[in-house]
Amino acid sequence: MANRQVPVWRMHLALCIGAQMVLAAGGAWGQPAWQPEKAVELIVPTGPGGNNDKVTRLVQGILQERKLVASPLVVINKPGGGQTVSVAYVSQRQQDPHYVLFMNPTLFTNELTGITQRRYTELTPLVLLLVENTALTVRTGSPLKGMRDLVDALKANPESLSFAMPSRGGVPHLTVAAAVKAAGLDPRKLKVVVFKGSGESMTSLLGGHVEVMVSSVGSVVGQMQAGSVRVLGIGAAQRLTGSLASVPTFRDQGIDSTGVAAWRGFFGPQGLTAAHIAFWDDALTKVSETPEWGKNLEESNLTPQFLRSREFAKYLDAEYAAIRATMLELGFAK
Repeated sequence: MANRQVPVWRMHLALCIGAQMVLAAGGAWGQPAWQPEKAVELIVPTGPGGNNDKVTRLVQGILQERKLVASPLVVINKPGGGQTVSVAYVSQRQQDPHYVLFMNPTLFTNELTGITQRRYTELTPLVLLLVENTALTVRTGSPLKGMRDLVDALKANPESLSFAMPSRGGVPHLTVAAAVKAAGLDPRKLKVVVFKGSGESMTSLLGGHVEVMVSSVGSVVGQMQAGSVRVLGIGAAQRLTGSLASVPTFRDQGIDSTGVAAWRGFFGPQGLTAAHIAFWDDALTKVSETPEWGKNLEESNLTPQFLRSREFAKYLDAEYAAIRATMLELGFAK
């Protein structure tokens, strides 16, 4: 049988189809469709030394040690403006996946209180990592031994205690406000002193410049274990475990309030592609599965709650509605 010549156009078509199949297989079986092409900035909305900073640097270390990101990773602290400075910084980098912000519900409360016009929907949710509870802490030498002492002091003189916290209307503020309201007091009369982060709040507390520090539990565990401070109570549905197992909740002390849970997660700017989001989803999922991540959460009394981008976006919508309702009830929302 004579050989039949294959038309040239058919040969080109076959080669193109074959090349597309190889590229598709490479995307499925090889490296991700996108990887960072320059240095990545991990943005912290508060100053050095606080819990936000510690968690972000832990993530940085795991990403580097496990070689989950080939490009350099730099932690950048952008405190100020009740955390609005960091949000503005990342928001201005639209479509650039090399800027990743570690953020919390202050993203909601700043908008709801009128501090900023930026909404949480102006960022791209990447992953939810954990949930924190809020603690009320005093110096070891303070005459306040528990939440009832704090309530009695405020009843006698609402201006007698100053409360250090990272922002007005944020989760720490909402938690202490809900607690004093449950105790029959007016939360709008609280004497609030705002600091850039928990590190500064702790310095002020230890220096005797404020009476009470309101913060995430992870920000006070170290000083509590060192004997420098005493935790009066924790806003949680039930007692925590580990080093905080002996610390009573608000409800344990007759104050019917569980506080507001403070989620922590990573965001990118608006306009990221599906490939950008998929890369960070995969890399940060691997971080959450490492033994060092689990060990840190346990030691810091942090509650793991991991969600990838799509589920995190739904979670944010539900949390925003819940916090808005709480703030309206307390008279804090605009």
